[in-house]
Amino acid sequence: MYHQSFGGKRGPSRFNRQNSRNRNSGRNEPKIDISKFINKSVIHETPKEYIPVNHFKDFAIDLRLKQNVAAKGYLTPTPIQDQTIPHILAGKDIVGIANTGTGKTAAFLLPFLNKVLRDRKQKVLILAPTRELAVQIRDDFNTFSSRLGIFSAICIGGENIQKQIYNIRRNPSFVIGTPGRIKDLIQRRVLNLGSFHNMVLDEADRMLDMGFIHDIKEILGQLPKDRHSLFFSATISREIQELIKTFLKDPITISVKIHETPANVQQDIIRISDGKKRLSVLQEMLGKSEFKKVLVFGRTKHGVEKLSRDLQDKGIKTASIHGNKTQSGRQIALTNFKTNKVQVLVATDVAARGLDIPDVTHVINYDLPATYDDYVHRIGRTGRASKKGIALTFVI
Repeated sequence: MYHQSFGGKRGPSRFNRQNSRNRNSGRNEPKIDISKFINKSVIHETPKEYIPVNHFKDFAIDLRLKQNVAAKGYLTPTPIQDQTIPHILAGKDIVGIANTGTGKTAAFLLPFLNKVLRDRKQKVLILAPTRELAVQIRDDFNTFSSRLGIFSAICIGGENIQKQIYNIRRNPSFVIGTPGRIKDLIQRRVLNLGSFHNMVLDEADRMLDMGFIHDIKEILGQLPKDRHSLFFSATISREIQELIKTFLKDPITISVKIHETPANVQQDIIRISDGKKRLSVLQEMLGKSEFKKVLVFGRTKHGVEKLSRDLQDKGIKTASIHGNKTQSGRQIALTNFKTNKVQVLVATDVAARGLDIPDVTHVINYDLPATYDDYVHRIGRTGRASKKGIALTFVI
């Protein structure tokens, strides 16, 4: 740990100036109480064991699908899987409230794959807020659908749209995409949603945070009224409640959300004294042996790219993810970080939700998050799977 910069008192003016400098989205965002970035008393917590009602072998799904689940190493369903899959198999609309990393993807893929196996005319639309999450869903789909003869098309920005048009015209059973690209394909009259009687809105709160509310309403409005709809979200805002009321039919709400902030994440601040540069402090920290796999968050695409280059110039193996990078570039950066080819991944909030990156030792908020909800999702990238994590926030 980098103890020298922790703790102590500070006046509010410098914090407010820093918060103002980092506010680039144009929204009137609330200031975050600095005390919310500090929780030093966290002890590694062993979560209370969840005893599932079902096992994967018990679910009323096709034997071939069960074999693919077993091949992935899944034996016991997570709480969100255990509690939602039976209702989805029964055709019920679902509102699932759960943190990221709780197994939501399998919770909706397995019953919908089973549905398509029973009726090859069924089609499924899955909307995700970011390209990376859409790719992750597609990869899980490929695992679960192995040797089943069921195909998908992924429709995301940053990749060749002509290839996506070709894949859509092959009539896939599943279309997985981000709202902007899905809307683009609809406007080009390539994608007709009239035959999609099943839909999933994943990370709904993040989609609204990213300004997709009008796109989502427009897309959902083109789906058949007689459909099977699933919404998953970590939080349920007024806008999401309105979407639920408008687009779901007598939904069953299942909440398995746990702590507001991850229970195993020790949180603290790094005070940057006058005249000392954040980059120098960060470089010193990254040189310490305990900083093995570090996710650094910045607020702007330009700032993230510049910080990544600066760290590389100082001999630190670093990659970056932000909206200005091509999708292939983002995917390469993410893969290199996951496989430990780089020590540091510098990212905008595009990496704060949905991504399952194993064994992140530290999350560092180089720039302050816009909201406390953003902070919660950022630091949720560490301390996963009951492991211990550390989250540090730079404060000037």
